[in-house]
Amino acid sequence: MKQILSLFAFLLVSVTSFSQDHIIRGFLFNNENSEVVPFEKVVLIPTVKEQSILGATADVNGFFTIPKVPIGTYLLKVQSADFKEFNKEIVVTTKGGITEVKIELLQEDATEIGEVEISAETKAKTTEVIMSITKFDKKGLERIPSVGAENDITAAFSVTPGVVTTGDQGGQLYVRGGTPIQNKVLLDGMTIYNPFHSIGFFSIFETELVKNVDIYTGGFDSRYGGRISSVMDITYRDGNKKKFGGKVSVSPFLAKLVVEGPMYRSKEGRPGAGSFIFSAKHALLDYTSKDLYRGVNDGNGLPYNFTDLYGKLTFATGLGSKVSIFGFSNTDKVQYNESAALDFQQAGGGLSWILLPGGGKTFIKGHLTASSYKTNFNEEGTEPRTSSIFGTDLGFDFSYFLKNESVIDYGIGINIFKTDYITYNEAASKIQDENNTVEIGAYANYKFVSKRFVVQPGLRAQAYASLGTISLEPRLGIKYNAAEFFRLKLSGGRYSQNFTTASSDRDIVNLFNGLLSAPSNVQQNFITESGKEKNPKNGIQYSWHAILGAEFDLTKNLMLNVEGYFKYFPQLSNININKQFEDISEFSKEDDIYKKDFLIESGKSYGVDVLLKYSWNRIFLWGVYSYGKSTRWDGFVTYAPVFDRRHNINIVASYAFGKKKDLEVNVRWNFGSGLPFTPTSGFYQTESFGQGVTTDYTTTNSSSVGVNLGEFNSKRLPTYHRLDITVKKQFKFKNKTELEIIAAVTNTYNRKNIFYVNRVTNSKIYQFPFLPSLGISYKF
Repeated sequence: MKQILSLFAFLLVSVTSFSQDHIIRGFLFNNENSEVVPFEKVVLIPTVKEQSILGATADVNGFFTIPKVPIGTYLLKVQSADFKEFNKEIVVTTKGGITEVKIELLQEDATEIGEVEISAETKAKTTEVIMSITKFDKKGLERIPSVGAENDITAAFSVTPGVVTTGDQGGQLYVRGGTPIQNKVLLDGMTIYNPFHSIGFFSIFETELVKNVDIYTGGFDSRYGGRISSVMDITYRDGNKKKFGGKVSVSPFLAKLVVEGPMYRSKEGRPGAGSFIFSAKHALLDYTSKDLYRGVNDGNGLPYNFTDLYGKLTFATGLGSKVSIFGFSNTDKVQYNESAALDFQQAGGGLSWILLPGGGKTFIKGHLTASSYKTNFNEEGTEPRTSSIFGTDLGFDFSYFLKNESVIDYGIGINIFKTDYITYNEAASKIQDENNTVEIGAYANYKFVSKRFVVQPGLRAQAYASLGTISLEPRLGIKYNAAEFFRLKLSGGRYSQNFTTASSDRDIVNLFNGLLSAPSNVQQNFITESGKEKNPKNGIQYSWHAILGAEFDLTKNLMLNVEGYFKYFPQLSNININKQFEDISEFSKEDDIYKKDFLIESGKSYGVDVLLKYSWNRIFLWGVYSYGKSTRWDGFVTYAPVFDRRHNINIVASYAFGKKKDLEVNVRWNFGSGLPFTPTSGFYQTESFGQGVTTDYTTTNSSSVGVNLGEFNSKRLPTYHRLDITVKKQFKFKNKTELEIIAAVTNTYNRKNIFYVNRVTNSKIYQFPFLPSLGISYKF
């Protein structure tokens, strides 16, 4: 602990002692609503030809900084596809000091944009490593065909290279060999424990509020810790600071409301402004599906019920610093015929802030949050399972900007969690635990940018205080700009996490995914796949990532990205399916694998992801092919985990018709090879022997049924594929309101994709059949 705090203090002192050259910095705002504008390029052009052109790219908060600016006169310019060109004269008269600039961009008429297409990825190609990251803004999310006539972030996740989904229901994502618990999901810096509803089509997030989505499928830098597979970092916008507005929409799947506006406006003498934004959505399937979708689930309709609420208040200064207060609530409930029932409740809130000290040269972000999550699962023929978690998180992030868009990032975070769960393995042995956990993480990350190279080394120290473990995690990212149209890149590092899951890999499809802290109730000896013996102290999970990739600009509008990856998981923890005895002195002679709640495993995942993207004026094409293989070693055998999908294909196409581009057609086709599962080889009548050895098993006639399983994950489910089509028509009125009608078809050719099989009753639930829907929204 002392080492982590000392490293953080050293970085803080070191950065403040850097060069005192002149700095030009500020924020980019949308003049229409005072919302920050991210990822735009800011160029500083000197009037003296001998001086170099300087520049910077605004971050997700709309903040930019140009350090080491010589004395002179400059033209500050911002060019964008979405905004009119901005020009402002800047005069630097002193070597030291800071010039603050507030840039308000005027919205460009959509019909005048023409064929210009500028994206965050295009601007960052030569100054960012961009390894295993996919970015989406609100416009990008809306290009992907919507289910139930409602756009959702889930669709973006499911078409990301390297991501495997379990289908329409269940909402589980497996990223390059990682399980759902190994994916970190952040909303404005706050950890979201369950981001998906059980219907699978919808997440808890509101698309209308999204400013940016970053999906890291591996090799992420030292800013992120606490997960060993992937990160999904979602940023919401603030409410409109100038006028009141909102959106209402309704479809057979859900009803939605978004309202926003100013709490107080900026005025002379008080440049700051305050805003609010609130969103609510509620599933309507309980009321509509039995009439509209009578052929689904044997006439029982779609038994999904969920409600999402979110609200935020923002208090901003005129120059970009701000404080936000936010809160959310999510509920979900589903009854799968008589076979299984699942529900969860999730709520939380907190503070986030951005601070740009007037005389300082460091950009500061922070958050203080708290949230809770509880889930219950009841399945016919088994005992009920429950899991809950409460967590609080305090974090600070600092950025110091250097010349040529180089930057030093560093920060510290403290997390406190309480987990409680009850579950059962296939031998019907109860596994229960309650834990309190403290984590402290500190990181430093340096990005060096030159004409040919981008080098980004980093180091993270992750301390698991309650387990007495510190994990040092080096990270590295490198890009080589070989030519204007061709770039090579690599990244990798070490990762660790505390959390594991209370789900069972023996289920044909996993529905229950409880959360719990790294278990200490693991076996004392673990034989690795190479035959070496290890003595694990706890169930903290670790991984190493190694990724090599290349970017090709085939034309101005056509981009190809190819990445090969290898993930090694030297230590994983999994629920002990072999447990038969309690871990007490009475059974001290029994082997650990028969009495510990959890077992240590190891694993490997490797593959290739190919992304081909075309974007020009009215047309957008997105093609992804992923080849992957994942294996796990449990100390005895190597097996394929339930998410080991060999081939995965996603094709997305979008085209805008009409002079005003107000008619849009979106198409998505997904193909996935079969996932592994453990077949059922037989059944037997269980006996509790309630009277001990005198029990007459011939007359007790137990009603409980036991299951004999075949070879673990030795069979494959049928291939999965589905075609979705969405058509949108917009009507814009003179009062600047907008009406949109959306017609959508899910599973256009009515493919029967398996979702769930109950081992005892052998009842089957399929993924969604042919589902047409019609939705309408009104934006005011």
